[in-house]
Amino acid sequence: MFMYYISMMFLSSAALKRMLNFNAPPLKNTTAEPVWKVLIYDRFGQDIISPLLSVKELRDMGITLHLLLHSDRDPIPDVPAIYFVMPTEENTDRICQDLRNQLYESYYLNFISAISRSKLEDIASAALAANAVNQVTKVFDQYLNFITLEDDMFILCNQNKEHISYHAINKPDIMDTDMEAIMDTIVDSLFCFFVTLGAVPIIRCPRGNAAEMVAVKLDKKLRENLRDARNSLFTGDTMGTGQFSFQRPLFVLADRNLDLATPLHHTWTYQALIHDVLDFHLNRVSVEESQGSEASPAGARPKKKNKKSYDLTGADKFWQKHKGSPFPEVAEAVQEELDTYRAQEDEVKHLKSIMGLEGEDDGAISMLSDNTAKLTSAVSSLPELLEKKRLIDLHTNVATAVLDHIKSRKLDVYFEYEEKLMSKSTLDKSLLDIISDPDAGTAEDKMRLFLIYYITSQQPPSEADLEQYKKALVDAGCGLSSLNYIKQWKAFTKMAATPANYGSSGVKPMGLFSRVMNTGSQFVMEGVKNLVLKQHNLPVTRILDNLMEIKSNPVSVLMIISQAIVFVVGGGNYIEYQNLVDYTKARQGKRVLYGCSELFNAGQFMKQLSQLGQK
Repeated sequence: MFMYYISMMFLSSAALKRMLNFNAPPLKNTTAEPVWKVLIYDRFGQDIISPLLSVKELRDMGITLHLLLHSDRDPIPDVPAIYFVMPTEENTDRICQDLRNQLYESYYLNFISAISRSKLEDIASAALAANAVNQVTKVFDQYLNFITLEDDMFILCNQNKEHISYHAINKPDIMDTDMEAIMDTIVDSLFCFFVTLGAVPIIRCPRGNAAEMVAVKLDKKLRENLRDARNSLFTGDTMGTGQFSFQRPLFVLADRNLDLATPLHHTWTYQALIHDVLDFHLNRVSVEESQGSEASPAGARPKKKNKKSYDLTGADKFWQKHKGSPFPEVAEAVQEELDTYRAQEDEVKHLKSIMGLEGEDDGAISMLSDNTAKLTSAVSSLPELLEKKRLIDLHTNVATAVLDHIKSRKLDVYFEYEEKLMSKSTLDKSLLDIISDPDAGTAEDKMRLFLIYYITSQQPPSEADLEQYKKALVDAGCGLSSLNYIKQWKAFTKMAATPANYGSSGVKPMGLFSRVMNTGSQFVMEGVKNLVLKQHNLPVTRILDNLMEIKSNPVSVLMIISQAIVFVVGGGNYIEYQNLVDYTKARQGKRVLYGCSELFNAGQFMKQLSQLGQK
């Protein structure tokens, strides 16, 4: 098995665990107490660690405290400190200050990207001046300047993402030096990604855009590193990865300008919907808790809604199974899990009742004779049941919050209509009617729908029709800045290339849900369309498919590509990610990773388009 088939979650967390064990491989199955230490990180380091290692995992590795580099920290002189920070001037200055203040017993300095020689010399000078040279035990470049969100998905950064955003790259007045800096930032992160992967890619990209600039710079950086045989990061024991990389993965660089409709598209799958309508950030979702039907006393202030956060991780089997499922299937699956749990809970209560043990503690029950083995078994599964109940509650709350948005904004109607627009199918309702309907969605929903219509139409509407649409949009509370930009973009892409092809319709309406899905369901789906998705390839997936399935070139038979990474310069989304996941599932033996310079939802992307369209 190629090393590439090991998940990015595994590779990234293994690199972090090694770092937290003083850059030595962690001992497996050891009962010895870990060495207690302090973890000091900046915001970049925090974002890299948080989707991969829980607080419990950090504690199991001996991390008693994890603190931000630029926070006020008290001296802990008898404990070693592990630093995990970007090699910025601000950070190295603070490390020098820590050395002068003798904060810790010893210092293990780990830089997220490679530190320059001049900054390293600054730290050495500070250590010398503070008489702390012997305390700086190790200095490492970790090459971890990217964030792993899934086994097959990564993003470049969360902090300062506006510096490499779609808006930053596409500003009309951008200076050459600024563009060079953006490309260098992206290339540095991608280089780190391939060092961690332990593979040198075969790079493919379109010509004449930001993706090509990234490709040229990355190719140069990889070649320079490979040329230096003694210090190459891709030969020998680079964390035990490089030696397994018998096959080079295909690296497809795409430019966001290739497809502006997909990031604006209303979606219908669980993970993408959560990202679109809730606060979903680095695998953590925040949901406003419902306050119930209890009314506030007369004259009292209304109760403040509490926000509850949930981690959606690989350890959650329900999430792993259903994150890419259409929402109605998810709601049904949550209900089935809840019914199963209630049946198991009732069984335990029934057994207790038969034996006259209501109110007895679990310890007494476990001491019963052999003929109570069934009850003992049922009670011993209680911890598992409780964890199951926690996950059911989590997904009930999250799915309910999503459903509230679907119903109040008619998101099923938007999703179905946009699918028809993108696949050039027959429309059963006029676009103007939806925009003018005060009960159908927010101003942002209406603008997203209209922009998709404008982007995907072969011919733009006439000036008279456009004025009519613009009036309806303004009446609905929409600003027109994003449309100004899309008009410019459409005119440019028409000259530069053919418009993107979105394939045949990927949605099959199955009628409306009845009052509820089944008796006693948590999810009242009345009036929501039961839409079933059909697999169809989005533009980014089509490009990958063409490159992985080259049939016209006889030489390609010698180089069967089974592993690929798709990376979108200018930002990506969960809709594209899920489309690639579905594409891969249908092709045995293929493995595809998805990455992007930043991860945005439609609302965040709309803001960038509006900024670009402001006059």
